[in-house]
Order: sequence, then structure tokens, then C-alpha cells
Amino acid sequence: MSASDPPESPDLDDEQVPIESSAGERVQIRVRRARPGRRIDKYLHGRFPRMSRAAIQRMIKDGGVTANGRSVKSSYLIQSGDLIDLTVPTPDPVELVPEDIPLDIVFEDEFLIAINKAAGIVCHPGHPKQTGTVANAVAFYSASLSDCGDPFRPGIVHRLDKHTTGIMLIAKTDEAHWRLSRQFEQRTVQKTYIAACVGEFEFDGDTIDMPIGMHPVVREKFAVLVQAGKINIGRNAVTHYEVAERYPGYTLVKLFPKTGRTHQLRVHMSHLGHPICGDVMYGGPLVSEADLTGTGSTAPLFEQQALHAWKIEFEHPIHGHRLALEAPFHTPMKRLVTLLRNLRDKEAPSS
Repeated sequence: MSASDPPESPDLDDEQVPIESSAGERVQIRVRRARPGRRIDKYLHGRFPRMSRAAIQRMIKDGGVTANGRSVKSSYLIQSGDLIDLTVPTPDPVELVPEDIPLDIVFEDEFLIAINKAAGIVCHPGHPKQTGTVANAVAFYSASLSDCGDPFRPGIVHRLDKHTTGIMLIAKTDEAHWRLSRQFEQRTVQKTYIAACVGEFEFDGDTIDMPIGMHPVVREKFAVLVQAGKINIGRNAVTHYEVAERYPGYTLVKLFPKTGRTHQLRVHMSHLGHPICGDVMYGGPLVSEADLTGTGSTAPLFEQQALHAWKIEFEHPIHGHRLALEAPFHTPMKRLVTLLRNLRDKEAPSS
């Protein structure tokens, strides 16, 4: 069966609340009697016929579906008694409207665009008729963009969180898109993020190898998931970090994600006990000028995580030469680093 095949008939005697869920709602299904050899993606396709099987497979790959509290693959064979947990995703928009939204272009040629994404803008629409996204902006900016089967995400090769700033790649042709995507899949793309974290790190560098999955209680969050230190119940997630600068009570770190889980860097820093400044969801406090200097504005410098996708290195998808691109800090990040450096210099012992 292909991802476009019609859904199988659902097992209506299984327990589910509700059977047809609204978008964004978390549901649980208790499988009473499983058919032998039935894959979870086919099962959910039968349960939610309005969702394509490809969309269900993407949701499973992203860790949005668990069976008995554990992330699974699309090929997982459901068993009688399984408890399946998922959040019904928001449907794709009915159309993509080009919008004249300013873009900070870092690099451009006939095959790709690299932008320095601002905070507060999502990468592509997530519900019908949503506008104001990077996808809307690039659709207006460029007459040539890849679609790769998804007209609502033209050119979008990879994503950043809504409030994460920094470098992001846009493909102009389908060939450039699939060649770039393959590099991401093979993990040959080198990404460097910069984060301002709370606390003073013990080590100058280390690797965090802790699995990540959906938070067991808060559906918008993710968390490090292990069971009694024995069984990995999340998806493999690896982040390397290096301390860039140290300040009293804070640390600027370079982050090198080796995997690409949702919220990975934010979750790993929080798990380490050093949440990112402004990342209230994962325990990072809001930081103001008054907090760092004792005077000045009490307004937060960041109302989101102080996380910036700083550098990216990859092979040009057509020409094959190595590209190393860098996205400068936006004003709030510049201001935060300046204040932290002043704090360090002020508290440094005089010679």
C-alpha cells in the first residue's frame, strides 16, 4: 500500500475520545482487538481519513505519536491493549498568499536563497488562510521556488522555531531542494547556534545524548524521556556544546545539533540545568537591562528564547562547492551580549 492509498476501515469498537477530533486536540486510543500485522500508520489513516497517510507518517517521524508512552516508527505493528496517544495536527491552508514581508537576505544565487529569519515569524502556514509566514514572504519575493509536492511550503528546506532567529535555506528549484534535503538527512550539514543560557557551565564543552519526545502532560512541550534510566522511550537526540563566553550568572554557548528533534536545543539546555534566557516554556527567565545593570528598563530584552541560528555549512546543491554562511545577530541579541560583557568587565577583579 502506498501513502496515497484509501484508508482502511477503522476499528470502531476501540476506545477513543473523540472519534473525529478537531485540529490541535490531543486524543488517546485504546486498541481492544488488533488485527494481525497491522501497521500504526495504516491504523491511524483509517481512524482519521481526512488526514493523508503521508501526513500521518510525518507526524509519527516527528515524534507526534506514541504507543504506550514510547515513540514508534510508521512500521510499528499495533497490539491489543496498546494505548496510542497523538495530537491531531492543524490542516494545511487552502491557499498560499504572497505577501510583501521584508526578508534579510544573506546569500542568493539562481538555485537557493539564505535568509536571516527574524523572531516571531513562523516558517510556513499551519492552519487555513494563515498569513505572515516565511513561506508567504518568499512566495512574493521570488518567482522561482521549489514545491516538492507541497505548494504551501514553497522552497522551505528546513525550519526554525517561531521565535528562533537566524539562517534558513530556501530552494529555488526542485533539484536544489532534494539535494539539500538529502544533506540534512545524511547529517552532513553543519549548523552552529548561539544561545545565552542561565548559569555558569561546569565544562567548556560536552555532548548531550538524551532522548526527546512529547511531554507527558503539556502537549505543546517536549521533554527528555527515559524510563528509570533503562529504556529509551523518546527519539534519539544528540547536541554538542562549547562555551563561547562566560559571565557572572550566565553563559554564551555554541550549540551543534547532531540530530534535528523539535525544540531539541531548548530541551537539552533546560535538562542540563541551564535554560535559555527568555525561554519561559522550558524554565528560562525573562531578562531585562535592569536585571543586568541595576538600572535602566525593566522590560524584557527577549520575550522569547535567546537562540540564534548563527552559521551553516553545506555543499552547494548544484555546483558542489562548500558554502559557509553566517547570519549576524539581531538587535536584541546584540544588546544582550553587550550588557553581559559589561557585567563581566564590571565584576572582574582589578589588577
